[in-house]
Amino acid sequence: MAKELAKAYNPSEVEDRTYEFWLKGGYFHAKCEKDKKPYTIVMPPPNITGQLHMGHALDNTLQDILIRYHRMSGFDTLWLPGTDHASIATEAKIVEAMKKEGLTKDDLGREKFLERAWDWKKQYGGRICEQLKKMGSSCDWDRERFTLDSGCNKAVNTVFEKLYNKGLIYRGERIINWCPHCLTSISDAEVEYEEQQGHFWHLRYPFKDGSGYLELATTRPETLLGDTAVAVNPDDERYKDIVGKTLILPIVHREIPVVADSYVEMDFGTGVVKITPAHDPNDFEVGLRHNLEVINVLTPDAKITEDYPKYAGMDRYEARKAIVADLKEEGALVEIEDYAHNVGTCYRCGTTVEPRVSKQWFVKMKPLAGPAIDAVKNGETKFIPQRFDKIYFHWLENIRDWCISRQLWWGHRIPAWYCSDCGEITVSSETPCACGKCGSKNIEQDPDTLDTWFSSALWPFSTLGWPEETEDFKHYYPTSTLVTGYDIIPFWVMRMMFSGIEQTGKAPFDTVLIHGLVRDAQGRKMSKSLGNGIDPLEVIDKYGADALRFTLANGNSPGNDMRFSDEKVEASRNFANKLWNASRFVHMNIDDYDVKNELPEKLEAEDKWIISTLNTYTKEIRENLDKFELGIAVQKLYDFIWDCFCDWYIELAKSRLQSEGESAQNARQVLVWVLTKILLLLHPFMPFITEEIWQSLPHEGETIMTQAYPEYDEALNFPEASHEMEMVMEAIKAIRNRRAEMNVPPSRKAKVYIAAKEQKPYVNGEKFIIKLASANEVEIGESFELEGAVTIVTADAKIYIPMDELVDKEAELKRLNKELETAKKELAMAEGKLANEKFVSKAPQAVVDKVKATAEKMTEKISLIEAAMSALK
Repeated sequence: MAKELAKAYNPSEVEDRTYEFWLKGGYFHAKCEKDKKPYTIVMPPPNITGQLHMGHALDNTLQDILIRYHRMSGFDTLWLPGTDHASIATEAKIVEAMKKEGLTKDDLGREKFLERAWDWKKQYGGRICEQLKKMGSSCDWDRERFTLDSGCNKAVNTVFEKLYNKGLIYRGERIINWCPHCLTSISDAEVEYEEQQGHFWHLRYPFKDGSGYLELATTRPETLLGDTAVAVNPDDERYKDIVGKTLILPIVHREIPVVADSYVEMDFGTGVVKITPAHDPNDFEVGLRHNLEVINVLTPDAKITEDYPKYAGMDRYEARKAIVADLKEEGALVEIEDYAHNVGTCYRCGTTVEPRVSKQWFVKMKPLAGPAIDAVKNGETKFIPQRFDKIYFHWLENIRDWCISRQLWWGHRIPAWYCSDCGEITVSSETPCACGKCGSKNIEQDPDTLDTWFSSALWPFSTLGWPEETEDFKHYYPTSTLVTGYDIIPFWVMRMMFSGIEQTGKAPFDTVLIHGLVRDAQGRKMSKSLGNGIDPLEVIDKYGADALRFTLANGNSPGNDMRFSDEKVEASRNFANKLWNASRFVHMNIDDYDVKNELPEKLEAEDKWIISTLNTYTKEIRENLDKFELGIAVQKLYDFIWDCFCDWYIELAKSRLQSEGESAQNARQVLVWVLTKILLLLHPFMPFITEEIWQSLPHEGETIMTQAYPEYDEALNFPEASHEMEMVMEAIKAIRNRRAEMNVPPSRKAKVYIAAKEQKPYVNGEKFIIKLASANEVEIGESFELEGAVTIVTADAKIYIPMDELVDKEAELKRLNKELETAKKELAMAEGKLANEKFVSKAPQAVVDKVKATAEKMTEKISLIEAAMSALK
């Protein structure tokens, strides 16, 4: 590592070298130290299809800050990384690549297809992990896991078997969400709802006996082909006499009954609804209650089935047009009404989802949801911010059974075997040789795979070796903090909760830290369609990983979205440069001396002030980090480093450093001690630059990563000396501000009179006032009677500076007069435009507002100039 600092900080030169040094040293590796309290984070596994985006960058920055902070605070920390096989997304990518070669899955067969999938994983699966390393992620890469690895597979099969034996997993015909593009079932959590413009088609269904018809409305006339009843509410007086009568289904001419069911809302539309059990979840339930036939009219890719020759092979939307035309011709169409409604779409491809009756595997959710709700209600796991537990409760309290089978090849295959001889299902975590009932060897495994989230739900414990009682599992589980976005609560958080409690008896983490989205500078969500996505790797190339991390942490407040802009990253890069230059200044003053990294016995007032201030900040920063207020902690660090250390203490120490002797040596030691503490406090946020600077300072130990995080120390509190120093600094600031307002150049020195009850601090700080407030002399007393002086008031003193010493009256009056004339001209022009009715009525509002603003600005400027001139006269 570096022993001296380069003239300018070059992140690209430092970061890769530093990361390599950390990896070689094994500093990220958790050693399972039984005498230490564990602190565990399991990384939300990014998809192997993934490329690092700003969401990953934020997620992993927050996790790394927490891990580095706890590592330095003496915990046995484990940050376990890994990737997700992402069945739907990965399979889609491979199928797409095969399409270009003119191949389909069926052409290859399952085994050959899976060979391709594993090759794809080898080629692209590690890409995102390499990108995470660029961010400085201090994960234990020796423990990296993959949701399809053999250990995770064993956990998945064990859980499936256990839940099946408890009656919590079953196979049955149910209505599920089906994606006609991905050609697989998807769970409720994977359906995204979006508002779409549609229509209500008002239709007439005639009674068989010719006694009239019933009117109803539908948003999906093509499903009419599968209608097996029409329903009314049993309490609806209008329809009491027609329940049980028979209708003739338009264009199909099938006989269907009128049934009474409380599902029907009496005050919605006509109070009559068509029932299509195969294509609507509510209708399916009505069908079960009334023993209705289930008629599927759509193929897996959403085309009309062969049972309806006229429409067979038509896409669902094409069929809709043809069916509506036929309904019109038959006289069954009453009217078409415009209607906007929420439509479910596949979260992966955006295709409108079809409800579909299908034989699938399900998890019975009610018995699992209860304990997961209780764990949050009784505080075993808490959400930060707490308001996000509402989403969690909403999902679990209204949960339906979870459809876990997927019609895909890439994923954990369902551990169920069907016997061709007796029809028995054998479910086993180990591959069976024969049927569990009749002993026949004529058994075949279910071709389906499990929902990706089934394996992700076990991530906090499957990655630690469960179902084996491994040392890692015993020591690091339950994990500590889950860091994730609010959008994934229903997908992942609740599933990990009920799985962890059911399988291990314990909630999988004690805290769920929720972060928001990273939006663009205008507050828009980053998306491909808007073209406003920002590549974190490009930001790192341009500004460095520390600048990106600092920006993401600084803008972060739990649960809230943040805006990202180049200007913010530039500001963070400038902050890194400020710290670098301050460190180089320290080196310029210590390199020729033997400086110890400890506080000297004798401390000056300015030393006590910086040490005491740092001590207070240390206490607050630790409190913020413990409360997950990472954004507040980093803002405080920024303020202390930029304002207190760089802008004040370094300036205050300069005159001592230019002298020789004990005072200069003491200043050097304080500089090194304070800078070291700064680096330790800042390290979790900006790991690269802090390691590089720390290595160049006097220190013990191999890396800053394993040093102790600073703690508050009552012995380093100097309230009196700090207060006195702040009185002097307040006076200097006030003088500087007034001089700036009056455009007095720093080179023009002036005598300063300070009237104060408490004079000692100003007497002690006289040298600082002379140096930093452009004073050539300072006089301190209880009061002064001065004419023609500028008066400045602070909380503790009245300060006077003779006007003649500050400005050349004649020259200043001349300059102010010129400014006054310009301002009056601009005001006259603006007022002229505003008095012109044509301009006000015809010019765009924005232009008129701009002119009004100019008039207000000039009026204010004129009064300020006149006040300044009057003071001079």
